[in-house]
Amino acid sequence: MKGTIAVEEAIIDPAGIESHSFAQFQSILQPGSEKTTGLSAHEQRLLDIHGERLKKMDEHGVEYMLLSLTSPGAQGEADPENAKKVAQVANDYLAGEVKKNPKRFGALAALSMHNAKEAADELRRAVNELGMFGGLVNDFQSKGKEAEEKVYFDTPDYDPFWETVQELDVPIYFHPRYAISQDLKPDTKYGARKHLLGAGVQFHLDLSWHLYAVCSSGIFDRFPKVQIVAGHLGEGIPFNLWRASHWINHPFKRGSRPMKEDYLYYWTHNVSITTSGDYNTRGLKYCIEEIGLDRCLYAIDTPYDTVEEAQTWWKTIDLPEEQKEAVARKNAIRLFKLPLEE
Repeated sequence: MKGTIAVEEAIIDPAGIESHSFAQFQSILQPGSEKTTGLSAHEQRLLDIHGERLKKMDEHGVEYMLLSLTSPGAQGEADPENAKKVAQVANDYLAGEVKKNPKRFGALAALSMHNAKEAADELRRAVNELGMFGGLVNDFQSKGKEAEEKVYFDTPDYDPFWETVQELDVPIYFHPRYAISQDLKPDTKYGARKHLLGAGVQFHLDLSWHLYAVCSSGIFDRFPKVQIVAGHLGEGIPFNLWRASHWINHPFKRGSRPMKEDYLYYWTHNVSITTSGDYNTRGLKYCIEEIGLDRCLYAIDTPYDTVEEAQTWWKTIDLPEEQKEAVARKNAIRLFKLPLEE
């Protein structure tokens, strides 16, 4: 079977259900519903790997999924020890599940990003001992007694982590997360505008900032082989690359900018995008033209979006066959070094 390879597909481990309740997101996912009810079906979809998920893959032509711990994962844990445990437990669980059917499933490692060296050590363990194909981070790391601090990964403090990413030669997937409670107070930008929360608007607005920060930090100059991945057609950034690069190249910024190249350079050398949850044919065509065919990958975003919807779109997309094959399979096999035939 040679079908599509989907690379941003979420799961939850049983320990995660117990330690990180979805109740906190209930009012966002289902406005007006009770916090203590309504998410059990969603939790079951996240827990399922070898049942209905695999059945839908077979029915609709998905050959392989790269699985990862659902957002916010370890990034939602403000206590360093708790975050470390969340990542380790999830990775052990997911590696065990993948071993049950390695021809159909692979995994990306959850990582606590409280400490760069510890994150690097866990990534190394996940890749070398557990057989994972990279890592996934859910935007910023929560920190502080009230989980009020946001830690981003573009500072020199994280150089030990990025050095290890380059050494291991595996990608890091940047995934969004919901706004924290401090950003939902009445006097904040989302406080009176909760309809903007989530995948439709807030996800790409918040995560795109982090992606711009990483690209402009000099990380890719210090570690030029590092590869990162951004879902949802690159969180909108490919459509702004000309303008962002135009202004960062302006004489009054060029002399003080922290990176050697402009945004377009890094997005054509260090960043790949996926179609997860954004089945926009014209948008994908634009990304192919803007950043290159080899930087565009297929993803579904299960179970937040369905296998049926994604595959129905993909089967009817009007791309040349060689482009369709590259996005659907070949680019993922190459980037993640998957043990699959092109």
